[in-house]
Amino acid sequence: MTLLHRLGLTVPIIQAPMAGVSTPELAAAVSNAGGLGSIGVGATDADGARGMIEALRRQTDRAFNVNLFVHKAPLEDAARTASWLAALEPQFRQFEASPPTELRTIYKSFADDEDMLDLLAEQAPPVVSFHFGLPDERRLSRLKRAGCVLLSTATSLAEAEAAKLAGIDAIVAQGWEAGGHRGVFEPNGPDDQLGTLALTRLLVTRSGLPVIAAGGIMDGRGIRAALDLGAVAAQLGTAFVMCPESSADEAYRRAMASAAAEHTVMTRVISGRPARCLSNRFTAWGSGAVAAHPDYPIAYDAGKALNAAAKAKGENGFGAQWAGQGAPLSRPMPASDLITLLHQEMLS
Repeated sequence: MTLLHRLGLTVPIIQAPMAGVSTPELAAAVSNAGGLGSIGVGATDADGARGMIEALRRQTDRAFNVNLFVHKAPLEDAARTASWLAALEPQFRQFEASPPTELRTIYKSFADDEDMLDLLAEQAPPVVSFHFGLPDERRLSRLKRAGCVLLSTATSLAEAEAAKLAGIDAIVAQGWEAGGHRGVFEPNGPDDQLGTLALTRLLVTRSGLPVIAAGGIMDGRGIRAALDLGAVAAQLGTAFVMCPESSADEAYRRAMASAAAEHTVMTRVISGRPARCLSNRFTAWGSGAVAAHPDYPIAYDAGKALNAAAKAKGENGFGAQWAGQGAPLSRPMPASDLITLLHQEMLS
């Protein structure tokens, strides 16, 4: 039985989880249209995840995906944090604000979250996917016993091979073009920056697992190209940001509809991990010589505080407007209509 048949999908399209942008409404609309809708729960706790899963189940009886962050615990370095806050101080000052006096680890890794594991084992979502790394054998075994299909992001053959050894069911091949956080297991290690085309074909021929292509895919022809490379499905994220069911704010939507969509950059300055977003004032500042940032997600606490200070003064150039290189091809429409259009384009 193929992965698509196992999940009951009628179109080979997965909506990327996009923590902070995807919603139960968006995921349900995609699933009801025959694709695989996704929610990202890496930015919430077990109670928050429960609410999202229950809201999603109220809106669909089809398969859906719950995505988790599996990052290594950050190294708390007081001197580095102080240096980073000092470097950010002029940025805060222009908005008549001050940096936080301390920074927190705002997102708990699934690798250390027993409450989240208990919730997922209880709720048994049809699909559970992992970003930034792989959980340990105990966690994976418990999810498999619950009947969950397991997916993992891979940006290289080595990461895909590790996923196969761990018992993952399918790989999301995340090309360099992809928007949002890069899924590298070692953010400070070497990165060959493989594009979606090369990575997908490499993993199809060498990983021994079903491959889902991700990164820069915005229309049906892109999906068809991914399938021609041997992928079983394509994962699209940026294509769904402009759907009314997403939680993207008005500034994000305006930027996506403007010439700003033509310029994305891979940056660490916002969160502490490499991530692709629309170029803005914060990324421009970060492209210069700046102090060493704290580890993810400690640095993200500072980034969020700076964005809040800027927005309070009407400035939207410091937000995390994640977007892939295909952003100019975005088309605002309801998610179900987009799935229908993508499928028609794929077949034409």
